[in-house]
Amino acid sequence: QVQLVESGGGLVKAGGSLRLSCAASGRTFSSYNMGWFRQAPGKEREFVAAISWRGISTYYADSVKGRFTISRDNAKNTVYLQMNSLKPEDTAVYYCAAGSTVDGLRRKQVDYWGQGTQVTVSS
Repeated sequence: QVQLVESGGGLVKAGGSLRLSCAASGRTFSSYNMGWFRQAPGKEREFVAAISWRGISTYYADSVKGRFTISRDNAKNTVYLQMNSLKPEDTAVYYCAAGSTVDGLRRKQVDYWGQGTQVTVSS
């Protein structure tokens, strides 16, 4: 069992930056591939980024490539999402997720979800 708790969301102006954190409980965190998803009002939850269990491989949605960076610290049981050059269309609830495979995460095959943190980008 893995419990995920996100933090770091908030209100920021367009062009600004935020860093989301996802703290995981459980001794098996380092064996999971981790991802970030987001869901805007009236839209489906979408894949944002994923990182392999050792942190060697990363994957991004085209809409955030070059602006967002996913990373993890297995010693701290934490995964991060650094978001730069934020745009109003990045406004959404951001969810942390754990999955057995990175390809599965990209298809929303998730074993565990966090509760989400709100990110609002004003124009």
